[in-house]
Amino acid sequence: MLLINIKIMKKIYKSIPILLIALAIMGIFASCNNEDVNKGTPEISYVRITKPTASDSLLVAAGQGQMIAIIGDNLQNTRQIWFNDQQASLTPTYITKTSILVSVPSHIPITVSNKLKIIFANGDSLLYNFEVTINKPTINSMDCEYTLAGGVATIRGDYFYLPITVTFPGGAAGTNVSVDVTNKILYVTVPAINQAGQITVSSNFGSTKSDFWFRDDRNVFLSSDPFTGWWDASIVVTNPGPTDPPSINGNYIRIVQKFGAWGWYDAAGGPASAMGDISKNIPDDAILHPSKYNFKFEVCTTKPYNGGGCLFWVGLTDYTNPNVKYYKWNPPVDTKGVWQTIVIPYEDVVSGMGVPITVNHDGYFNRLSIQGATPLDCDMSFDNFRVVPKTLKQ
Repeated sequence: MLLINIKIMKKIYKSIPILLIALAIMGIFASCNNEDVNKGTPEISYVRITKPTASDSLLVAAGQGQMIAIIGDNLQNTRQIWFNDQQASLTPTYITKTSILVSVPSHIPITVSNKLKIIFANGDSLLYNFEVTINKPTINSMDCEYTLAGGVATIRGDYFYLPITVTFPGGAAGTNVSVDVTNKILYVTVPAINQAGQITVSSNFGSTKSDFWFRDDRNVFLSSDPFTGWWDASIVVTNPGPTDPPSINGNYIRIVQKFGAWGWYDAAGGPASAMGDISKNIPDDAILHPSKYNFKFEVCTTKPYNGGGCLFWVGLTDYTNPNVKYYKWNPPVDTKGVWQTIVIPYEDVVSGMGVPITVNHDGYFNRLSIQGATPLDCDMSFDNFRVVPKTLKQ
């Protein structure tokens, strides 16, 4: 037994030098690899877009907010990336030895160098020629598309870089322009105009026309100018008094009533035979392609809309169909006594009615009713019910 152990020990001792040599060699290779990773000279080969199927699309410039891929070598120790004088936000998992994914900063540079600068952990830096293209303004919406002359219009979008101008239909420019950079809001005083159409927002970096119309008079299918329909002439406001909301486009309807839970009130509308030609104003294309259109109207809540519900039928042909339902516009909404434009995708309204809609050149059944599971102390005004395109050709 002892002889066996001695033989085993001899074999072990003979194996130790071989093991030490193997470990030494592995250490040398590991040292070389670490040296390559940590001490190689950083370089940028090119910049491309991040779409994998378009890896051959190389870039020499990119727009604000665009994500790009910086391709090179020894980039793993990147700590900062600057475009001109604006620092980008980095995600550590998007940084590897051979690539960096980063979004171009959205803020406008003060000093333009047209350089991309990478700063590494050891303080070294790397410059690369790269231009940031400054975006022209974008326009998403206007809080009230019927803001009165002299009133302040609130426009929501992005890239509102002063100096900036807002031109209204007919060419009149707004005044007292100011920008809330944090919330991406543009404020402008509306000039005296009497035309409907797109607005244009312009900066030093380009101009953009709105997809909506200011004072939009297209495709109005329910109005009080004059009143038509089965319901309800008594709520039409023709000469606003001191306690009424101001008129934004002729007559409007104002519902002032307390509703209990499940109480029902038909406020406006009716079949084509009662509404007249106005019921024909919904475009055929909207009936055929609802997803391309929005249902819009203006509302003013003198008291908060915090209960009940507003029920809509828009573009219905056979209102006697027992399967007909409705689209419900739910609370809460509180415009605090000022007019506001409400935008609802028309496909949502169509889906809510529960039956297919079809083109009818004789007109459509349209209706607004109030009903819901909770009580509502209602004081709400409505105007300019319309179905209009979501986007316009620029």
